[in-house]
Amino acid sequence: MDSIPLIQRVVAILWPSFITAGIATILFTTAFDPAVIFVEYDISRIGLYSICFFLFWCFGAITATTTCYFLKPCSAINKARAEQAQAAAANSDN
Repeated sequence: MDSIPLIQRVVAILWPSFITAGIATILFTTAFDPAVIFVEYDISRIGLYSICFFLFWCFGAITATTTCYFLKPCSAINKARAEQAQAAAANSDN
């Protein structure tokens, strides 16, 4: 996983969540009218659609990030933890 560039990892998380957010926004706003749900707020329909889209995009990105984290092999996670513990022990000795 370390050999994959950072920008490629970021795009691998944001792009699928963007597509998912678009689909979720279409389905949600077809079934529910955000202007009726948030009637007490003075926001335009476009603003409400945008808020829905970005919320769905955040949820999708969190889900994709969690999936990527759990795809890491346990040996890589344990190795990183061991390196952190060694670095912490070396710093405490100084």
